[in-house]
Amino acid sequence: MPVYKAPVDEVLFLLNDVFQISRYNNLPGFADASPDLIEPILAEAAKLCEQVVQPLNLPGDREGCTRHDDGSVTTPKGFKDAYRQYAEGGWMGISAPTEFGGQGLPETLTVIVNEMMASANMAFAMYPGLTQGAIAAILRHGTPEQKAAYLPKMIEGRWTGTMNLTEPHCGTDLGLLRTKAVKQGDGSYKITGTKIFISAGEHDLSENIVHLVLARIEGAPAGIRGTTLFIVPKFLLKADGSPGARNGVSCGSIEEKMGIHANSTCVMNYDEATGFLIGEENRGINAMFTMMNEARLGVGVQGLAVSEVAYQNAATYARDRLQGRALGGAKFPDKPADPIIVHPDVRRMLMTMRAFNEAGRALLIWTSFQGDVVHRSPDDKARQAGDDHMGLLTPVLKAMLTDQGFANAVQAQQVYGGHGYIAEHGMEQFVRDARIAMIYEGANGIQALDLVGRKLPKDGGRAMQAFFGEAQGYIKTHGDDAMKPYVGPLAAALGHLQQATMWLMQNAMAKPDNAGAGAADYLGLFGLCALGYMWCRMAEAAQAKLAAGADERMKAKLVTGRFFMERMLPETATHLARIQAGAASTMELPAEAF
Repeated sequence: MPVYKAPVDEVLFLLNDVFQISRYNNLPGFADASPDLIEPILAEAAKLCEQVVQPLNLPGDREGCTRHDDGSVTTPKGFKDAYRQYAEGGWMGISAPTEFGGQGLPETLTVIVNEMMASANMAFAMYPGLTQGAIAAILRHGTPEQKAAYLPKMIEGRWTGTMNLTEPHCGTDLGLLRTKAVKQGDGSYKITGTKIFISAGEHDLSENIVHLVLARIEGAPAGIRGTTLFIVPKFLLKADGSPGARNGVSCGSIEEKMGIHANSTCVMNYDEATGFLIGEENRGINAMFTMMNEARLGVGVQGLAVSEVAYQNAATYARDRLQGRALGGAKFPDKPADPIIVHPDVRRMLMTMRAFNEAGRALLIWTSFQGDVVHRSPDDKARQAGDDHMGLLTPVLKAMLTDQGFANAVQAQQVYGGHGYIAEHGMEQFVRDARIAMIYEGANGIQALDLVGRKLPKDGGRAMQAFFGEAQGYIKTHGDDAMKPYVGPLAAALGHLQQATMWLMQNAMAKPDNAGAGAADYLGLFGLCALGYMWCRMAEAAQAKLAAGADERMKAKLVTGRFFMERMLPETATHLARIQAGAASTMELPAEAF
């Protein structure tokens, strides 16, 4: 049976020492987020995740969700009570506005708690995770009446939310969707169509489910510019705001999936269901992007979360499992064999996971702070810079964290050897669960195309120039001997990123396939540079703490950072070579040759 311990100390190090959360005290909600408050909040979240949510992960995967003849769905044993504890603890609304019943604390805290939840039980964490995305969309685009009707109950956790985009014939290309909306005399709409792959589409955890559905109004323009977003509640609301008559929406089936069995991924049928316009007609994709961007960051969190829990279990197993002797001679001569953690190849896998997890968490928190600036700062320039950062880093975080998160789950399974292939140890579930994160909310190839085709040239490359400026400025001001093992490799990697950026600028306009063929490598190269910058920031903070008399944990931090710089960051050279090879060999074969 796998175990999990929430990385509270790691998070506190990032918040207090690396990014100095007190610097944001001028923003609403941050002054209340003092260290005296944050630490007990994280401790309580850790307790819920470790003691309540994580023990349900393996049995929940085995039991799965059950659809009944009436279309209702039952979640695995224990999920309903765990969700009740989650809701009663106020976890849904940590960062939601106080006017709707939230606590108004920084969104960064929600991201941190969501990582713990997803590590403990990815399938369970998706129920509140989708709801938080729906809350964000209604906050941004809903009318005052819609906010008053839906947000308090959703923030309280009594109601949950979903987003309904995909249809059987269209996934990424939402301009092809066919779900139709017919306007009624009272201003509502009748929604008819079928949506697939709807996470948490039907379940028994909440009183009502608020579906956000993308549909096409009769006579709307073709393509994505003719789509509109609607609120379609499972139960229509009575005059007093409580759930009333059942709406014309039902679960047709539960998808048979590779992983996340305990989340009810549904086929949802809309049969003249009553829906209410949110945002403007024919501008639904603008409103839906609020949810999609929230969800993409949330999926990046999932990649990191599974990598973290897989690493923790692999490290424990490697310390305990006896197999062979160390290459340089027995390390534990009193035992019949040495634990496998003495072997360099096992260390290679563990260090790769650890170095990625620590930097990935830093990159998420750094980016989350920028999101808080966007939503809370009164300074126009600060909000613009934060928005640039979020737009640039969102595809990188989604794709890089999920690609490497899956790879790390596989490496953790490898550490177990044959036992990793056996269900009782939990490693094969981590591999199965992690795989979907590379696909949903925009497959990772789409994220790479978004980065290269849209985010990189946006506003004349302003966001990318800001990243280069910050990283290069850091390198120039931190060239002392103690930091050379970190800033030196980062400088080389940034040089590769600059060369790749220039090559794409010179070769992608005339031949777009060059951009398509190099997009995934460009995202990987950028992601490594971003992680390298995070390691520099963490190494600087760790050195300062050691100078002040900190414990051995900071020495381990510096060693892990050196491993990243020596063994992982040099992969930027390979990414650059692939980008500069262009698209010729990729695109040369005719389709019939495959």
